Amino acid sequence: MAKGNGKTEVNLDLDRELPAAEDEEETGPISITGNSADESGASETERLKAERDALLDRLARLQAEFDNARKRAVREQQEFREYAAADVIKNFLPILDSFERALKAGGDSNSNSNSNEFRNGIELIYRQFQDALQKIGVQPIVSVGQPFDPRVHEAVEMVDTTEVPDHHVLDELQRGYKYKERLLRPAMVRVARNARG
Repeated sequence: MAKGNGKTEVNLDLDRELPAAEDEEETGPISITGNSADESGASETERLKAERDALLDRLARLQAEFDNARKRAVREQQEFREYAAADVIKNFLPILDSFERALKAGGDSNSNSNSNEFRNGIELIYRQFQDALQKIGVQPIVSVGQPFDPRVHEAVEMVDTTEVPDHHVLDELQRGYKYKERLLRPAMVRVARNARG
């Protein structure tokens, strides 16, 4: 090795090895330039990955919100279908009341065979009508002899009596009905007032 201008000369096989750095000043700029390119590429990759992850997270949230909205809409439509018939059923209740009054009035004159046939026909229609309402979910509210319940009974009159306990339904003036656990119409009742309780 010969020395020239203060540096050593190194014979290298360029195909196999690179020369070692002689001092840090010469290699400093080379390594910084290489690292900044790698760092900028890595930071760009990290930024893109973070952006991708944020977009995937947003997509997952939007899909979940859409599924929840769809399920809610289906549930609301089902409830609407179930209870849409309530207004229609309310229109049938006065007819049912008329049948009940006719049966009560017809029961007084059983001597005539025509009135028996009429009563039997009315009873048949009444049973069929009740069966049809029961099939769609309409149930009558049992009132007579029950404790007064303001959620299902509408008190029309308080009657002083000792026949039934205090605040129990003495008589039903108009039957109340529920449709699938919803109140269609409260029962109009007379309530007993018993001083002995």
